[in-house]
Amino acid sequence: MSAIPEIQPSELARAIEGNEPIQVLDVRAPFRVASGKIDLVPSDQFYNIVGSRLVTMQSAADTGLDPSLPVAVVCGHGNSSKQAAQFLNQLGFSAQSLRGGMAGWMHLNVTRDLPPTSSVDILMQFDRVGKGALSYVLISDGNALVIDAPRNLEDIVGTVEQAGATVVAVADTHCHADFISGSQVLARQFDAPYYLHPADSVYAYDGTPGKLEFTPLDDGTTISIGRATVRAVHTPGHTEGQVTYVVDDEAALTGDFIFISSVGRPDLAGKTDEWTETLWGSLSKAKSWSEDLAVYPGHYSSDAERNDDRSVGKPLGRVRSENEALQLDQADFTAWVKSKAGSFPDVYRTIKSINVGLTQVDPMQADELEVGKNECAVA
Repeated sequence: MSAIPEIQPSELARAIEGNEPIQVLDVRAPFRVASGKIDLVPSDQFYNIVGSRLVTMQSAADTGLDPSLPVAVVCGHGNSSKQAAQFLNQLGFSAQSLRGGMAGWMHLNVTRDLPPTSSVDILMQFDRVGKGALSYVLISDGNALVIDAPRNLEDIVGTVEQAGATVVAVADTHCHADFISGSQVLARQFDAPYYLHPADSVYAYDGTPGKLEFTPLDDGTTISIGRATVRAVHTPGHTEGQVTYVVDDEAALTGDFIFISSVGRPDLAGKTDEWTETLWGSLSKAKSWSEDLAVYPGHYSSDAERNDDRSVGKPLGRVRSENEALQLDQADFTAWVKSKAGSFPDVYRTIKSINVGLTQVDPMQADELEVGKNECAVA
């Protein structure tokens, strides 16, 4: 039997972002697809046919796919998609199985180069396209700071080493709810300090102290990286310990505080009224920030928030002019948040517990928890 062709997640992302003609067939059950799918591809090039139904089809026409375009076949972990791809090839398609399936897609980080600041030699944005989550690496004089590291560290560590640098510090903007942080693992790997605001070292839902080894920081704490100084600004509201990292007063890594088109939702811990007021206070503090300050958030919701080079980030002045949340007074802001507050994935409670060190899961369970786009913005 000939080998079943496979396509790497990075190859698929490159093809889609390069507008190459390709269609995606997801052979998982619809409820699995509803929890998370490859939405980087245009909707008219995405198909969902359960594998057991696909293999009963007698011709290419029965599938509804375009036989003139290549097909990337997706399942959960890249196993059943191989059989589906083989079946499609027998029908005359050019089909490949996505290696690692949706789990592999959710791990993928696409590197985007950002304009460095005065004291930073290299500033990189790692775009986790499956989640709409963003991590950052700052390198100055061969020293690297990693912010909001994902669980899969291979791409980040490889990029840092390729740049001839060493990780000397690791930080989270806050305790994440939508993905499992890799920051503690990375810090141990390089014997580097892990920075976190202590308010986010507890389980937000009941106040149980976490089990973390971290270096606490607060408003005004600075982190030295080579010749660069990164300043932490406490900007709570999405979480009690959310901080923004400001570099040279030229760039702000805002985490889940200010997004390009919204702000971090304050309703994830059942304290909506209290945290909405707190969030407003943080937004009021940010009113004094320069309009030229580049805002690089921790998440995005759609491709509409991207720049032409597909990076995510804009000068604060543009964000203020385009972001509805930043144009409201306090009363209207409070009403706006309440009108949009809603449910959030139950797995967020589990992920929070993992990120403060209270719960352990194996890699397979972690993959299941992390499937799907982030739901961290007021929307």
